[in-house]
Amino acid sequence: MPSRKLPTAAEAAEILTRRRTRPARRAAPPAGRSLAPLLKSLDARFGQGPAALQARWAEIVGADLARRTEPVRVSSPRGGAPGVLEIRVAGPSATLIQHRSAEILDRVNLFLGAGAAGRLRVVQGPLRGTGSNPPGQAASRRRAPPLDAAVEAALAEAAGPARSERLKRALVSLGRSVHRNPAPGA
Repeated sequence: MPSRKLPTAAEAAEILTRRRTRPARRAAPPAGRSLAPLLKSLDARFGQGPAALQARWAEIVGADLARRTEPVRVSSPRGGAPGVLEIRVAGPSATLIQHRSAEILDRVNLFLGAGAAGRLRVVQGPLRGTGSNPPGQAASRRRAPPLDAAVEAALAEAAGPARSERLKRALVSLGRSVHRNPAPGA
């Protein structure tokens, strides 16, 4: 096979002007650019929902209420009526939450937009999102480790003058509890 000579720069330029070439490929635009207007309209139409509430719940209702509650869902009835905010409440705090429902709804509507939630629905149950236990509930059902023998002997000696055996047991139990859970600052 005979070798072919390469064209000169002038010949290459003349060949390129006669032939039609394909345009260079352009990269596709980012998906976010196309989706941004759609997401804005959906957000304006349907609101942010419980995910935004859960992320900023402590800021919305305050640290005290956030420890006892968590938002579950915001449901909106048909016909454009205000929605219903469903809150899960830990233990006996439901009465407190019910009394503060107007304040909670005002704060949620300030965050989600006017009229997003018109009613509050309280559901009692364990909190899922925080992983912490509400005040008054034990952290676990494990048995506490035993106290030092010297501490046990001191507790038994201190409860010795008690008149009944039942009172002695109660005093020793109280002493164990105090030694296991010392008061803050003590």
